[in-house]
Amino acid sequence: MAGPSVELSPVIAASTHWLSRAYPAGSADTIAHTLSELQARQAVTVAAWLRYPTEVDAALVAIAGPGGSAVLDWRAGSEPEDEDAEDEGWRTWVDEVVVSWAACLLADPALARKAVDAVIAAVPSPDGRPLPYPRKKDTPPAEFRRLLDPDPRDRDAAVLLRHPDLLEPIAEMHRSTLLYLLDAEGEPVGLASHGATDTDADKGLGFA
Repeated sequence: MAGPSVELSPVIAASTHWLSRAYPAGSADTIAHTLSELQARQAVTVAAWLRYPTEVDAALVAIAGPGGSAVLDWRAGSEPEDEDAEDEGWRTWVDEVVVSWAACLLADPALARKAVDAVIAAVPSPDGRPLPYPRKKDTPPAEFRRLLDPDPRDRDAAVLLRHPDLLEPIAEMHRSTLLYLLDAEGEPVGLASHGATDTDADKGLGFA
Protein backbone atom coordinates (compact mmCIF):
# COMPACT_ATOMS: atom_id res chain seq x y z
CA MET A 1 0.00 0.00 0.00
CA ALA A 2 1.46 3.34 -1.00
CA GLY A 3 1.38 6.21 1.49
CA PRO A 4 0.49 9.83 0.80
CA SER A 5 4.06 10.84 -0.07
CA VAL A 6 7.70 9.80 0.16
CA GLU A 7 8.17 13.15 1.93
CA LEU A 8 7.09 11.36 5.11
CA SER A 9 9.96 8.85 4.94
CA PRO A 10 12.34 10.78 7.25
CA VAL A 11 9.55 11.42 9.76
CA ILE A 12 8.59 7.74 9.81
CA ALA A 13 12.21 6.61 10.06
CA ALA A 14 13.14 9.00 12.88
CA SER A 15 9.94 8.40 14.85
CA THR A 16 10.40 4.64 14.55
CA HIS A 17 14.00 4.99 15.71
CA TRP A 18 12.90 7.00 18.73
CA LEU A 19 10.35 4.39 19.79
CA SER A 20 12.81 1.55 19.25
CA ARG A 21 15.39 3.27 21.44
CA ALA A 22 12.92 4.24 24.16
CA TYR A 23 11.34 0.76 24.27
CA PRO A 24 14.02 -1.73 23.19
CA ALA A 25 13.37 -5.36 22.31
CA GLY A 26 12.67 -7.84 25.08
CA SER A 27 15.93 -9.66 24.40
CA ALA A 28 19.29 -8.68 22.96
CA ASP A 29 19.27 -10.92 19.88
CA THR A 30 19.00 -9.44 16.41
CA ILE A 31 15.74 -11.18 15.50
CA ALA A 32 13.94 -9.75 18.54
CA HIS A 33 15.24 -6.28 17.72
CA THR A 34 14.02 -6.60 14.13
CA LEU A 35 10.57 -7.86 15.13
CA SER A 36 10.14 -5.08 17.68
CA GLU A 37 11.28 -2.43 15.22
CA LEU A 38 8.90 -3.73 12.55
CA GLN A 39 5.97 -3.33 14.94
CA ALA A 40 7.11 0.17 15.85
CA ARG A 41 7.45 1.09 12.16
CA GLN A 42 3.99 -0.20 11.30
CA ALA A 43 2.43 1.76 14.15
CA VAL A 44 4.36 4.90 13.22
CA THR A 45 3.42 4.53 9.56
CA VAL A 46 -0.29 4.34 10.36
CA ALA A 47 0.02 7.31 12.72
CA ALA A 48 1.94 9.37 10.16
CA TRP A 49 -0.55 8.64 7.39
CA LEU A 50 -3.41 9.66 9.70
CA ARG A 51 -1.65 12.89 10.69
CA TYR A 52 -0.53 13.80 7.16
CA PRO A 53 -3.10 12.19 4.84
CA THR A 54 -2.35 14.16 1.67
CA GLU A 55 0.70 14.98 -0.41
CA VAL A 56 0.27 18.65 0.51
CA ASP A 57 0.34 17.81 4.23
CA ALA A 58 3.48 15.73 3.74
CA ALA A 59 5.18 18.45 1.70
CA LEU A 60 4.44 21.07 4.35
CA VAL A 61 5.92 19.01 7.17
CA ALA A 62 8.98 18.34 5.02
CA ILE A 63 9.47 22.10 4.66
CA ALA A 64 8.58 23.22 8.19
CA GLY A 65 9.85 20.19 10.05
CA PRO A 66 7.90 17.96 12.47
CA GLY A 67 9.11 19.62 15.68
CA GLY A 68 11.63 17.18 17.08
CA SER A 69 11.82 14.86 20.08
CA ALA A 70 12.67 17.26 22.94
CA VAL A 71 9.40 16.87 24.86
CA LEU A 72 9.28 13.13 24.19
CA ASP A 73 12.85 12.78 25.47
CA TRP A 74 11.91 14.60 28.65
CA ARG A 75 8.74 12.56 29.18
CA ALA A 76 10.58 9.28 28.64
CA GLY A 77 13.68 10.32 30.58
CA SER A 78 15.85 9.71 27.54
CA GLU A 79 17.39 13.12 26.91
CA PRO A 80 20.67 12.91 24.98
CA GLU A 81 23.81 14.08 26.75
CA ASP A 82 24.47 16.54 23.94
CA GLU A 83 21.45 17.25 21.76
CA ASP A 84 23.62 19.30 19.40
CA ALA A 85 25.96 16.40 18.69
CA GLU A 86 26.20 15.47 15.04
CA ASP A 87 24.86 11.95 15.58
CA GLU A 88 21.73 13.30 17.32
CA GLY A 89 20.49 15.20 14.29
CA TRP A 90 17.91 12.53 13.50
CA ARG A 91 15.91 13.72 16.54
CA THR A 92 14.83 16.85 14.66
CA TRP A 93 12.76 14.63 12.33
CA VAL A 94 10.82 12.99 15.14
CA ASP A 95 7.14 13.97 15.19
CA GLU A 96 5.77 14.16 18.75
CA VAL A 97 2.16 13.61 17.73
CA VAL A 98 3.02 10.69 15.45
CA VAL A 99 5.00 8.97 18.21
CA SER A 100 2.21 9.55 20.73
CA TRP A 101 -0.41 8.16 18.35
CA ALA A 102 1.82 5.17 17.54
CA ALA A 103 2.14 4.48 21.27
CA CYS A 104 -1.67 4.52 21.55
CA LEU A 105 -1.95 2.00 18.69
CA LEU A 106 0.68 -0.31 20.15
CA ALA A 107 -1.08 -0.34 23.52
CA ASP A 108 -4.61 -0.76 22.17
CA PRO A 109 -5.24 -3.34 19.39
CA ALA A 110 -8.87 -2.30 18.93
CA LEU A 111 -7.82 1.30 18.33
CA ALA A 112 -5.08 0.09 15.99
CA ARG A 113 -7.67 -1.73 13.90
CA LYS A 114 -9.80 1.43 13.67
CA ALA A 115 -6.74 3.42 12.64
CA VAL A 116 -5.72 0.94 9.94
CA ASP A 117 -9.26 0.82 8.57
CA ALA A 118 -9.26 4.62 8.38
CA VAL A 119 -5.93 4.61 6.54
CA ILE A 120 -7.08 1.94 4.09
CA ALA A 121 -10.18 3.98 3.32
CA ALA A 122 -8.29 7.24 2.85
CA VAL A 123 -4.93 6.43 1.27
CA PRO A 124 -5.04 5.85 -2.49
CA SER A 125 -3.56 2.70 -3.94
CA PRO A 126 -0.63 2.88 -6.41
CA ASP A 127 -2.84 2.24 -9.44
CA GLY A 128 -5.63 4.57 -8.35
CA ARG A 129 -8.19 1.92 -7.49
CA PRO A 130 -10.60 2.95 -4.72
CA LEU A 131 -10.00 1.56 -1.25
CA PRO A 132 -10.71 -0.38 0.84
CA TYR A 133 -9.97 -3.49 -1.22
CA PRO A 134 -12.28 -6.48 -0.83
CA ARG A 135 -10.45 -8.90 1.43
CA LYS A 136 -11.18 -11.93 3.57
CA LYS A 137 -13.21 -11.18 6.66
CA ASP A 138 -11.11 -10.52 9.78
CA THR A 139 -7.84 -10.75 7.82
CA PRO A 140 -5.52 -7.81 8.58
CA PRO A 141 -3.71 -6.10 5.69
CA ALA A 142 -0.30 -7.71 5.19
CA GLU A 143 1.42 -4.31 5.53
CA PHE A 144 0.21 -4.01 9.13
CA ARG A 145 -0.06 -7.66 10.21
CA ARG A 146 2.51 -7.38 13.01
CA LEU A 147 0.74 -4.36 14.44
CA LEU A 148 -2.76 -5.86 14.28
CA ASP A 149 -2.13 -9.56 14.78
CA PRO A 150 1.26 -10.13 16.43
CA ASP A 151 2.26 -13.76 16.91
CA PRO A 152 3.95 -14.99 20.12
CA ARG A 153 7.43 -14.12 18.83
CA ASP A 154 6.28 -10.60 17.98
CA ARG A 155 4.76 -10.13 21.43
CA ASP A 156 7.84 -11.48 23.20
CA ALA A 157 10.08 -9.14 21.20
CA ALA A 158 7.86 -6.13 21.91
CA VAL A 159 7.12 -6.73 25.58
CA LEU A 160 8.36 -3.22 26.42
CA LEU A 161 7.07 -1.60 23.24
CA ARG A 162 3.51 -2.83 23.89
CA HIS A 163 3.37 -2.49 27.68
CA PRO A 164 0.50 -0.02 28.32
CA ASP A 165 1.89 1.31 31.60
CA LEU A 166 5.28 2.05 30.09
CA LEU A 167 3.72 3.65 27.01
CA GLU A 168 1.24 5.77 28.95
CA PRO A 169 3.44 8.87 29.50
CA ILE A 170 3.85 9.11 25.73
CA ALA A 171 0.43 7.85 24.64
CA GLU A 172 -1.52 10.25 26.86
CA MET A 173 0.10 13.30 25.29
CA HIS A 174 -2.10 13.30 22.18
CA ARG A 175 -4.52 10.41 22.75
CA SER A 176 -7.61 12.64 22.91
CA THR A 177 -6.95 14.01 19.42
CA LEU A 178 -6.53 10.51 17.99
CA LEU A 179 -9.71 9.26 19.65
CA TYR A 180 -11.61 12.24 18.26
CA LEU A 181 -10.18 11.67 14.78
CA LEU A 182 -11.18 7.98 14.81
CA ASP A 183 -14.57 8.65 16.45
CA ALA A 184 -13.48 6.40 19.32
CA GLU A 185 -14.09 8.68 22.28
CA GLY A 186 -15.49 6.84 25.27
CA GLU A 187 -14.31 3.42 24.09
CA PRO A 188 -12.17 1.31 26.50
CA VAL A 189 -8.41 1.40 26.13
CA GLY A 190 -6.29 -1.70 26.64
CA LEU A 191 -4.93 -5.03 25.42
CA ALA A 192 -8.12 -7.07 25.68
CA SER A 193 -8.41 -7.54 21.93
CA HIS A 194 -5.33 -9.77 21.89
CA GLY A 195 -6.39 -11.67 24.97
CA ALA A 196 -3.46 -10.11 26.81
CA THR A 197 -3.47 -8.31 30.14
CA ASP A 198 -1.17 -6.12 32.14
CA THR A 199 -0.28 -9.25 34.11
CA ASP A 200 0.83 -11.00 30.91
CA ALA A 201 3.07 -8.07 30.04
CA ASP A 202 4.42 -7.91 33.59
CA LYS A 203 5.41 -11.57 33.42
CA GLY A 204 7.41 -10.82 30.28
CA LEU A 205 9.21 -8.06 32.19
CA GLY A 206 9.87 -10.32 35.17
CA PHE A 207 7.49 -8.39 37.46
CA ALA A 208 5.21 -11.36 38.18
